[in-house]
Amino acid sequence: MQYVKDSQFYQDAIQELKYSFGDFYLFEGFVIGEFKEDMVVTWDDHAKILVEDLANLYDHNGENVVYITNRVHSYAVKPSDWIKFYNSDYKMRGYAIVSYTPRGILNSLIEKLFIKSRFRSFESLEEAINWAKSLTESAVSN
Repeated sequence: MQYVKDSQFYQDAIQELKYSFGDFYLFEGFVIGEFKEDMVVTWDDHAKILVEDLANLYDHNGENVVYITNRVHSYAVKPSDWIKFYNSDYKMRGYAIVSYTPRGILNSLIEKLFIKSRFRSFESLEEAINWAKSLTESAVSN
């Protein structure tokens, strides 16, 4: 399990956002989120606030951003709230889940059923970041 703050990647973060529900690290082309322990993440209480702030900071609707959720804590996502995300004006280039436990990997498979963007599940933060960078680089070269 690797926190962003304890990783070699932290020095490349453009900005850090701290909320009562988690910490989020902004990079060129991707965001890494670490929700707090035992959260039940919903669109109305958490995700909408975060997405609106990210859209303002990146100055677009998210279509050029990959979101990586670094599951260093155990928390739940209300899967049906993905519908609210897709019904909003926001988008994302890709979505990655970094899971460190067998249960987390199983949960990511369930969440995948609700994801319309490019999706990958990883067991290391480094692999997820490399994937996010490859999506960003391929978009720039097209």
